Amino acid sequence: MNIELITKDCIFLEKGIVYFWKQWGSKSNFDFYKNCIENSLSIDNALPKFYLMIENNTIIGSYALLTNDLISRQDLMPWFACLYVDKKYRNQGIAKKLLAHGLNESYKKGYDMLYLCTDLIDFYEKYGWNYFDIGYHLNGDKTNIYSKATS
Repeated sequence: MNIELITKDCIFLEKGIVYFWKQWGSKSNFDFYKNCIENSLSIDNALPKFYLMIENNTIIGSYALLTNDLISRQDLMPWFACLYVDKKYRNQGIAKKLLAHGLNESYKKGYDMLYLCTDLIDFYEKYGWNYFDIGYHLNGDKTNIYSKATS
């Protein structure tokens, strides 16, 4: 099991785009995910970055580091987003590994804090994330913001 950054040379580029879209997208926004991920390929150390958890040549999970998670708190960055683990692989510590990887990648990029937004309660707390504030989605719905130091 390993975590791979989606790059121009990544053998999972096309499958990775579809994977992110299937987990987080809708019928009408495939081009949003495709465009976002493809345009992340040409920037070296800057965000956004998209990561895949791979086992036996199969994508089993994902996460992204973003400059904003499309919520009202655009003053905060980076954002940990798009955490997903296939149902078959849940409760095996994979989410923990992806969260730790995201913190480490953020630290290497020079960030001292990482943020995420979620409606989940008691999930991120067990990995040491702390409630930070309330934010708002584009449609006005509230979301909880959590933060964690990267070091």
